[in-house]
Amino acid sequence: MTTAIDLAAPLRIADLRAARDPVTVLIGQPVRDRVAAGRDFLSEVLGDDRQVYGSTTGFGALVGYAGRADLRDQADNTLAHLGAGQGPDLAAKVVRATMLIRARSLAQGASGVSPHVVDALAAMLATTFVPAVPRLGSVGASGDLIPLGAAAQALRGRGHAYVDGVRMPAAEALARAGLAPLPLDGRDALALVNGTSLTTAATALALDATRTAHRAIQLLTCLLTDLLGSDPQFLDARLLAAYGHPGVIEVGAAMRRVTEGLTPSGKRPLQEPYSIRCSPQLLGAAEDALRFVDGIVAADLGGVSDNPLFFPDDDLVVHGGNFFGQPAAFAADLLSTVIAQLGNLAERQLDLLVDPDRNTGLPPMLAAGPGQQHGLQGVQLASTALVAEIRRDATPASMQSLPTNLHNQDVVPFGTQAALRAVDQARLLHLIVGSLAVGLRQAAHVGARTPTADGCAAVMAALVEAVPPVDPDRPLDGDVRRAAGVVAAISLPEGDRHDA
Repeated sequence: MTTAIDLAAPLRIADLRAARDPVTVLIGQPVRDRVAAGRDFLSEVLGDDRQVYGSTTGFGALVGYAGRADLRDQADNTLAHLGAGQGPDLAAKVVRATMLIRARSLAQGASGVSPHVVDALAAMLATTFVPAVPRLGSVGASGDLIPLGAAAQALRGRGHAYVDGVRMPAAEALARAGLAPLPLDGRDALALVNGTSLTTAATALALDATRTAHRAIQLLTCLLTDLLGSDPQFLDARLLAAYGHPGVIEVGAAMRRVTEGLTPSGKRPLQEPYSIRCSPQLLGAAEDALRFVDGIVAADLGGVSDNPLFFPDDDLVVHGGNFFGQPAAFAADLLSTVIAQLGNLAERQLDLLVDPDRNTGLPPMLAAGPGQQHGLQGVQLASTALVAEIRRDATPASMQSLPTNLHNQDVVPFGTQAALRAVDQARLLHLIVGSLAVGLRQAAHVGARTPTADGCAAVMAALVEAVPPVDPDRPLDGDVRRAAGVVAAISLPEGDRHDA
């Protein structure tokens, strides 16, 4: 049974996740009515010889020149010059989430788009069709013009697309998927490309992956604390309440639920290294930052990113800048910062775990027979490389503005680049989490104590079931990915949000 998504309601991140597979997109009569009303109003405006950007004019810096007289020919005028993208194709899940967001934006009736365009996007999402969209070319200012242009061309049967994961000419892909080429006029074409749907999709998916990793690191930090026999007083509710930060208080409460029943061994120092002792402060600050990104993503998923917008009830065509992806650019850059620090924390915890001078007597590198075996040595090397990769790419994109388009776009947010980078970084963070999880599982094999807290014991049991002990050495790349998936699937225990 496919997931049903109603365009009458704001999208959720769960809808974007679902859209990687075929989904049923519902277009109720109220949606059809408002899209039709917007389209009818556009016809009235053009009949009155009023100027409408992209329908009666050229594009971008050439707005002062007349467009093509034939409205359908104007679609070619819109899309042909945008065929300048470069680089590898974007992941299918990102592209399909993008098309769902574009459908929702157009379905709000403020774009003057033809109703059949929204129908076509819904039909596409019910199949495995995916436009081939190049990664490079968007500055995220006048919307994601070049990538969305490639998607629009694929829907017309031009360029390339995928069906069932196989890349082929778009016309062939449409036929295989049972879809007809999409007819467009100039307004339809511009409405498809003149928005931030790719930036929003990538930011939302990166947020989703980061939240999963954030939750996993909370669980693994608790398990590390228990395996080492640390005193959990760094999670004390009174201590964290005195700190005053909402995210810290909530994260501390969640970690206390996982560590309930933990008995200190008495063999650890009074104060643990910061990678344990300050973990609620770090993870809680990440929670507060992620809440900010939550709000930006929710606004983008519910809003209209296009230009111009049409307001039939007020007899207005309003030209402006709702295609400018600055909010998501800031949010995606903040995500990158959070991802980098979460990666730092997990990597430092792994380093603590493999160090015999700090891990309460466990063998170096958690090797079952040090020298004859090497345990987590390779995994730690790879984890260090992953952290370095994330750090190197963490320079903010949202303030790297470069003027372009004959200074029509004299300031740009580069939100698309920030968002796609955050998707990449979240994938690397997932692997760092898996590396720490493999280390914790191996620690149990080489002499770490049995967890004393039921919540920690449950996490360990899931890891033991999924990952065999490293004895003797073997390649661990698959184990890292499997362990990351296991921890990602474990939920934090529910509790009263005010139990802190």
